[in-house]
Amino acid sequence: MAKIGYARVSSKDQQLDRQISALEDVSKLFSDKLSGQSIERPQLKAMLDYIREGDIVVVTELDRLGRNNEDLTNIMNQIQQKGATLEVLNLPTLSGIEDDNLRRLINNLMIEIYKYQAESERQKIKERQREGIEIAKAKGKYKGGQRKFKDDDPRLQLGFELYLSGCTDKEVEEKTGINRRTFRRYRERMGVNKI
Repeated sequence: MAKIGYARVSSKDQQLDRQISALEDVSKLFSDKLSGQSIERPQLKAMLDYIREGDIVVVTELDRLGRNNEDLTNIMNQIQQKGATLEVLNLPTLSGIEDDNLRRLINNLMIEIYKYQAESERQKIKERQREGIEIAKAKGKYKGGQRKFKDDDPRLQLGFELYLSGCTDKEVEEKTGINRRTFRRYRERMGVNKI
């Protein structure tokens, strides 16, 4: 049995220090600097491949694993299928309960409640944002999201040239500094496709 830590922040310029400090007792630590909107995270996949029966996956907060109920359920199911358990440090401790089955049951129940609460909060935030946009539109103050690049931006045009000459979105990102997801959106919007 080993304690396996997983830490995540949403972007490369954010720091993992606080989470790493809280996870100092784990025997192995995996960490990503990527958004939790997708479960396509290299270190999350590596951690899920690494864990064995009896291991305990430790995270500081449940939303470090994922941002929505479906992703969290998927990840938790993968952990359970491996015979491992999940420990969330900001949830109440269950260390006084000696019966493994009872501790696992109570832990799963608390996590389900927390998932429901997190999903509800996310929906409230989206609703408040939508209402705010409608009010701003009615007052003529909402301009919408501003595009990062103009269509004739030299970096963007170079990215298109590189892409059409055989580069992947990742290689375009490395050569131009344009985030690959942003580049893909521009590519799709402007109909730039390899033949």
